[in-house]
Amino acid sequence: MFSSFENRAVIVTGATRGIGKGIARVFGRAGAQVLLVGRDEAAGQAAAADVQAEGAAKAVFFAADVATREGCEAMAAKAVEVMGGIDVLCANAGIFPEKRLEEMTEADLDWVLSTNVKSSFWSVQACTDALAQSGSGRVILTSSITGPITGFPGWTHYGASKAAQLGFMRTAALELAPKHITVNAVLPGNVMTEGLLGMGEDYVAGMAAAIPTGGVGTVEDIGYAALYLASKEAGFVTAQSIVVDGGQTIPESPDAILPMS
Repeated sequence: MFSSFENRAVIVTGATRGIGKGIARVFGRAGAQVLLVGRDEAAGQAAAADVQAEGAAKAVFFAADVATREGCEAMAAKAVEVMGGIDVLCANAGIFPEKRLEEMTEADLDWVLSTNVKSSFWSVQACTDALAQSGSGRVILTSSITGPITGFPGWTHYGASKAAQLGFMRTAALELAPKHITVNAVLPGNVMTEGLLGMGEDYVAGMAAAIPTGGVGTVEDIGYAALYLASKEAGFVTAQSIVVDGGQTIPESPDAILPMS
């Protein structure tokens, strides 16, 4: 059994929907206090109510743009105000707009890198003092299999941003280790979110067929991986990434996942 998460103070960015909301729900079920951070006030308040109903000691929404340093500083201050500190930062905020390389503008690239990469830098920086005061601070980044392991047309900027998070993770883990803060990442494969559904039924069916365990994952699958990395039992794990993809990245070809008798 893991040590209790009861009343531990957890921030989840990009928590209004999708994987972020799933992570927040898992921590809520474990009895943690959760500050859900995002830009959509209505969706955020609804998500916080859901997390509270799941059993969280406390679930509060805070509106902030974590692509900015100022937004992250305000987020960290709010977490200390309402939860008394910060034990866990789940830096999950991210976007994945589709844009082919030949069509990409500087604005397209800046938008993705600011939201996916700068938010990791600024949120960790803003939370470092409080995480250090925790004595067992945990940072969990939501990266992706796309970029670090795989590629997909239309996502050169997204893939680059997700690979960049892992480069950030390794040196941040070195710098923060003396403060007893670990920094790790979860790399989701295809998970059933609003964004995935928006890709269309054919895309979802194709992705499901490519996953050896059968079907796409759930947002809670990512949440449970984050819960492990946030546990006291994972205190000797840092600068590591956990792939949660149902085996999607294993097959050499579609033939490798044909039903076997």
